[in-house]
Amino acid sequence: MSEAVRVQEKPPQPLSTAKAGQTVRVVRIDAGRGLNSRLASMGLVASAELKVVSNGHPGPFVLIVKDAKVVLGRGVAQKILVR
Repeated sequence: MSEAVRVQEKPPQPLSTAKAGQTVRVVRIDAGRGLNSRLASMGLVASAELKVVSNGHPGPFVLIVKDAKVVLGRGVAQKILVR
């Protein structure tokens, strides 16, 4: 009898920890209704795939979301949890 092996996924991390060139998927966004709405209008919703173009310490984050370039501040990037 073979034992089923469960692959554990990494816990979600803030987008602010992602490195340039990395592709990540949004797990959830820990923000209020207004910010969630604004991010959704840019395509940033749960399950969206993002490519990090620049993690400009200490500057803004530059992402590609659905073939569009999106620039976020570090505080907003901290609220977006990705895997």
